[in-house]
Amino acid sequence: MTAPDVPVSVLVVGASAAGLSTAESLRRKGYRGLLTILGAEDELPYDRPPLSKQMLSGAWEPERTQLRPAAALSELDAEFILGDAAVGLDTRASTVRTASGRTVGSDAIVIATGVRPRTLPGADEVAGVHVLRTLHDALALRAELLESDRLVVIGEGVLGAEIAATARTLGLDVTMVGPMAAPMIGPLGPAVATVLGELHTENGVHCRLGISVTGLTSDARGRVAGVCLDTGEELPADIVVVAIGATPATDWLDGSGLTLDNGVVCDSRCRAAEEIYAVGDVARFHHEQLGTLIRLENRTNATEQAAAVADNILCADRPYSPIPYFWTDQFDAKIQVHGTVPIGAEAEIVDGDPGARRFLTRYSLNGQVTGIVGWNMPKQTRLHRQEIVDAPALVVP
Repeated sequence: MTAPDVPVSVLVVGASAAGLSTAESLRRKGYRGLLTILGAEDELPYDRPPLSKQMLSGAWEPERTQLRPAAALSELDAEFILGDAAVGLDTRASTVRTASGRTVGSDAIVIATGVRPRTLPGADEVAGVHVLRTLHDALALRAELLESDRLVVIGEGVLGAEIAATARTLGLDVTMVGPMAAPMIGPLGPAVATVLGELHTENGVHCRLGISVTGLTSDARGRVAGVCLDTGEELPADIVVVAIGATPATDWLDGSGLTLDNGVVCDSRCRAAEEIYAVGDVARFHHEQLGTLIRLENRTNATEQAAAVADNILCADRPYSPIPYFWTDQFDAKIQVHGTVPIGAEAEIVDGDPGARRFLTRYSLNGQVTGIVGWNMPKQTRLHRQEIVDAPALVVP
């Protein structure tokens, strides 16, 4: 690389899938400058989607979650600084300060610090209450699941539903509780979410949905004993998982001068300031086709956005306008979602049969296709994605 505007060095803050993908994309595109990857955890970059499924079930050992073998990371020719969280950013000096007191400077900085799980007030003080975000979280949760009988999952979103399904296959008595009427109703829409709720019920999960949690109870040892509901009931529990969403990990950026609003606010090039970019769950970027700021929390976005960020670091001036996509595996169901499911969208079964648990749903709003949801029909789902590509514009969910 000889172009004068290409940075001599790039610092990626976050040894995540998005962070590693950015570094790999830079190298694939010919970048030969200095690369540094700074991570808060002691672990080399690993994949998060398996944590709530293969790792939690015991089907995978921790090593299998690693995104790349050591040899591939070595070939990347990047310096990894692990176990040292970023605590401050000086945009003028283009430096990042770490928890250990280290100062790391670079010509370009990529923020890939992801999100942190939300929790309940006082939950940190009660033993047996878990969140699931990191590999350490998954290992700690699995150890307790193997010694417990009754699990209550607070949260009916993607993560909560996956944990409930995995724990049920381990033989636990599982209750999933949350304020929405069906699991994953936001991203799936009411029609498909209802079928998902039926799947959980058929597999023995107690779905207490449309109900809010008001607090936790504990025994004399300070261990969780139950979950209190707004109905006045108390659900007995040996172990509780709180899966009520996450917030972007941006507290370390306070005072940096960057715009922080439900993430690091970026333009359509994922640029938050001059030579400062954001990628992955933490990035809230301007989507030119949607005409608004969006933030996507999924594995596919981490990889695709990383490629766009690498291009823009290398002066390609490439807008990032993805068609949102995610998948989830629960029991025997593989569910894939392309596009969006806005409130009020009409659902139409265009292939298969929900009763047979193999079907394809098209969501439309005002005559325009907005989303395709496939249930155990991966090939057909990919083919129907073209309907969203051909639509006049994407629709904000």
